[in-house]
Amino acid sequence: MRIEDYALIGDMQSAALVGRDGSIDWLCLPRFDSPSCFAALLGSERNGHWWLGPTGRPMADRRRYRDETLILESEYDTPTGTVRVIDFMPPRDRNPDVVRIVEGVSGTVEMSTVIRIRFDYGRIVPWVRRTNGHLQAVGGPDSIWLHSPVPLKGGDYAHRATFHVKEGERVAFVFTWHPSHEPMPRLISAEDHLVQTEELWAEWVEQCTYKGPWREAVVRSLITLKALTYAPTGGIVAAPTTSLPEDLGGVRNWDYRFCWLRDATMTLDALIGAGYLDEAAAWRTWLLRAIAGRPQDLQIMYGVAGERRLPEMELGWLAGYEDSRPVRIGNGAVEQLQLDVYGEVMNCLYLARTSGLAPDDRAWSIGRELLDYVEDHWDEPDEGLWEVRGPRRHFTHSKVMCWVAVDRAIRQVENFGRTGPVERWKALRAQIHAEICDKGYDPVRNTFTQSYGSAELDASLLLIPIVGFLPVDDPRVRGTVSAIENELLSDGFVLRYPVAADNDVDGLPGGEGAFLACSFWLVEVMAMQGRKDEACELFDRLLTLRNDVGLLAEEYDPRYGRLVGNFPQAFSHVPLVHAARALS
Repeated sequence: MRIEDYALIGDMQSAALVGRDGSIDWLCLPRFDSPSCFAALLGSERNGHWWLGPTGRPMADRRRYRDETLILESEYDTPTGTVRVIDFMPPRDRNPDVVRIVEGVSGTVEMSTVIRIRFDYGRIVPWVRRTNGHLQAVGGPDSIWLHSPVPLKGGDYAHRATFHVKEGERVAFVFTWHPSHEPMPRLISAEDHLVQTEELWAEWVEQCTYKGPWREAVVRSLITLKALTYAPTGGIVAAPTTSLPEDLGGVRNWDYRFCWLRDATMTLDALIGAGYLDEAAAWRTWLLRAIAGRPQDLQIMYGVAGERRLPEMELGWLAGYEDSRPVRIGNGAVEQLQLDVYGEVMNCLYLARTSGLAPDDRAWSIGRELLDYVEDHWDEPDEGLWEVRGPRRHFTHSKVMCWVAVDRAIRQVENFGRTGPVERWKALRAQIHAEICDKGYDPVRNTFTQSYGSAELDASLLLIPIVGFLPVDDPRVRGTVSAIENELLSDGFVLRYPVAADNDVDGLPGGEGAFLACSFWLVEVMAMQGRKDEACELFDRLLTLRNDVGLLAEEYDPRYGRLVGNFPQAFSHVPLVHAARALS
C-alpha cells in the first residue's frame, strides 16, 4: 500500500503501522529500535504481517481515531453487514501488547485473519506451539503469545482462522511480546485496557493549551509526537520506521528510530508551547544522561535510552518498500559533525526555563561546557542540518545556530541570573553574526546562501527570522524569502535545496520530494511578514497532504502525488504546530 494508507498505534515505547486493508505490516518490539516481528512494509507478507478483516480482503470503508486518542477504528461495509476493527497498544505494565477487537455493527460478517510472525526483520521463522490453548512463537531471545477465543490453524509457516461476528458481538485478539527465557506473561483484559487507554489519552489531551482554529490538526500532531516519546527515559524518536524512501525506488533510505537532538528539541518546543512541561522535564533529564561526558563527544543522535553506538548496516534479504534498496538499520550519520545541534539544545533549555520549568544547575553546567565547545569550533565546516554525505561545508544555517547557542546562553545570564563570561560571549555573538552576514550573504542577489561561497539556496535559511538572527523585515531576510519562493518551490511546496546531477552537496544519486517542514517554515515566515492570507492558503494546502487520520510523512513528492519518507515523521508534525500557533 501507499505510505499514507497506514495509521499509527503505539504505547510510548514502540509503535505499529496498520494498513487500510487491516494488515499490521510493521512492528518492532519491545522498543522502537528493536528488530521487527512484522516487516512486510519493507518486504513481502513472507517477512511478517498480521491481517484481520472481512473475508475477501476489502479495504476499510472508513477509519478514524476514537476522539482525541491513538485508538484506531476501521469500519468495513459488506453485503451481509458492517464490522468495526479496533486497534490499539495499551500503556505498558511489564510486557508490550497489541490488542485488536472485532465488533459487529450490523448483520453478520465473516471475518478472516492471517498472522505470520517473523523475528529479526523478517529473517527468523519462529518455532510455534500451542500452550494452554494459546499460541506461542519463539525465536532466539523473542517470544510472542497470541490469546484469542478464535482457534487458529497452522500451515505454510502462518496461522489462519475464519469466524463470524454478529451485531453487538465483540471478539478480541491480544498479541503479547516477552523475553523467551521468561514464563508465560500475564494475560490482560482487552476491554479493560481499552477503557484505560482511552482515559489516558483523554487526560493527556486535556492539558493542551492551544485553542486556535486548527485545533484538530494541532492536537493530532501533538498526540503523534507524544506517541514517538520513549516513556521510560524521555527520549523522542524522529519516526517509528526505517528505510521508507525519500525517492521511490532510490537509495535515500534511512533509519529514523533514534533520538536526534535537533528533532527532539524541536518536538519539545512544540510540546512546551502547548503546555506540556512534564515532557520537557523528562527530556531534559534524558538529555543530561545522554550527553554526559566531554562536550567534544556530543553526538547528533542517540538510542532511546542514550546509547551511542548506532552502526549502520544493510539488510539484504528485504526487497525494500517498492524496491527501494538498500534497507538500512542503524545510522552512519551518528558520526557526523552538525554544529547546529548546539544551538537547538541551548535554545530548548532556554525555552524550558522561560516556560516555567524549574532551574537545574547540572543542565546549566553542561550547557556551559557545550558553549565552550562552540566557542572553539564554530568556524569549522560540518555536514549540516540535512546530514549530507558529500564534503563538509561552512553551512550558513549551522553558523546561525552557533549564534543561537551563544545568544541563548547570554539570555540565561541576563534573564535567569546564571553566571558566565557574558561579555566574552557577547563579543563572540557579534563576531559570528558579522561573519555570516559577510560570507553567507550574496549582495548581488540579495539573499543568504546555503554555504559560504555557494550560489545555492537552502530552505533552512527561512529559520533566520524565526530564531531571531535578523528581524523579518530586514531587507536581506525579505530577499532570501523571495529567492526561496522563486527558486525552491515545486508545485507550490518548498524543496530543501536543489538536487541535480551537477550539485554534489549531499553526495547521493536520485531526487527527492518536498520536505514538508520547509513549507511549514514558509507559512510561519509569511505570518511573521503579515502575509496572513497567503500563509493560510499554503497552510491549508499542507493540511490536505495529511492522510485520512491526520498523519504526515517526511516529504511529499509532487511527481507522484504521494507522501514519501519515514512515517509518521516528527519533523513534519512539529512545524505544523508552530505554523498553527503563528497563524493563530
